[in-house]
Amino acid sequence: LPEKLPVSAEVLDRDGQLLRAYAAPDGYWRLATRLDQVDPAFVDMLIAYEDKRFREHAGVDPLAIARAALQLAGEGRIVSGGSTLSMQLARLIEPRDGRSVAAKLKQALRALQIERRLSKNEILELYLTLAPYGGNLEGVRAASLAWFGKEPKRLAVSEAALLVALPQLPEKRRPDRNRAAAQAARARVLQRMVAAGRLGAREAARAATDEVPGVRRALPALAAHAADIALRAARDGGTPPRLTIR
Repeated sequence: LPEKLPVSAEVLDRDGQLLRAYAAPDGYWRLATRLDQVDPAFVDMLIAYEDKRFREHAGVDPLAIARAALQLAGEGRIVSGGSTLSMQLARLIEPRDGRSVAAKLKQALRALQIERRLSKNEILELYLTLAPYGGNLEGVRAASLAWFGKEPKRLAVSEAALLVALPQLPEKRRPDRNRAAAQAARARVLQRMVAAGRLGAREAARAATDEVPGVRRALPALAAHAADIALRAARDGGTPPRLTIR
C-alpha cells in the first residue's frame, strides 16, 4: 500500500476478532483487507457489476473501451468510461480530476503497470481497502462495520448490493444522508445481477425490500484502555499496527 495511504491500526483479541480500530493518520477509517475477510458472493457481485472480464484482461478491457468510444462519438461525452477495477485502483492510488480522455489514458497506462506488478487477488485486496464509501470511510471492511455493524465476512444479498453500489458516488449515495439514492443505486445493482443471470428475480425482489441503514455506526472500540496501552507498546517497539492482545 502506498505510504501516503496508511491503513488504520487494529487491535485484535486472542481469537483474531477486532477489538478496536483507530482512524489512520489522515483521519480516514481504512482497514487493510484480505480476500478471506470478505464474503466471496460480494466479490463475485462486484466483479460482475464493475468489470466482468476482470480475470481475463491485462488491466484494460478492449471491449469496454470500444463501448466508451462509441458513446463518446455518439453523445459527445464519456458515459460508462470503460474503467476496469485496475483502472479504478489506479485512480484511487493517484487521484486525478475530471473524466477527460487524457485522464482515462493515464489511468489505463497505470492499470497496465499495476497488472504487471500485482496478482489479480492483490489488486482486488487493494481495491477493497481503498474504495470510497462516503465521508471518511474507505474500504469494504470499514463500510460494512459502519453501515451494518459487522465485518463483511457474511453479507445478505441486499448488503452486498449496497456495498457494490456506494463507491461510484459515495457522497451522493451515503445511506445516512440520502437513503433514497442509496436504495435506488442498490436496486440497479440487483437488477443488473438478475439480467446477468447471477440472481433470481424473486431473490432480488426480496433483497430490494430490505431496509437501507440510515445511521452510521461507530467502529468497534472494545477494551479501549487495554487497546490503547497495547497500541502504544507496539508502536514503541516498532511492531506492525495489527496487534493481538493475549
